Order: sequence, then structure tokens, then C-alpha cells
Amino acid sequence: MENEQILQQFDEIERKVEKLIAAKNTLEAANAELRSENQRLNDELRGKIEAEKSYHEERNLIRSKIDNLLFKLEEMAEST
Repeated sequence: MENEQILQQFDEIERKVEKLIAAKNTLEAANAELRSENQRLNDELRGKIEAEKSYHEERNLIRSKIDNLLFKLEEMAEST
């Protein structure tokens, strides 16, 4: 009888270990998905940062050109 109880306990331990292994595998898969999503979001963020930087550079260039044109117009108005 005692051997039967020991065997049952081993079976129970084996079932629990199998559940732990399954949970570990599930968590590893979820972790891989989250890492992939994190990488995708970081790449997207870098793209948006670059786009914003480009936008600011373009805006500053346009502002500079407008300022130069206004300066030239003022010079023309003053000389006439």
C-alpha cells in the first residue's frame, strides 16, 4: 500500500512538473511576441522621430527663405 501511495505522489509531481513546463513554454512564447512588438514599436518610433526631424528642418529652411525674401523686399523698398 505504501508503494502505491509513493507512486501516486510521483504521478502528481510529474503532472505538476508538466504543467509548469507548459506554463513556461506559454510564457516564453508570449515573451517572444512582446519582444517582437516592442521592436516593431521602437522601429516605428524611430521612423516618426526622423520624420519629425525632417519636418522641422524643412520648416526652418522655408522660414529662412521667407526671411531672406522679406529682407530683399525691404531693401528694394528702401532703395526706391
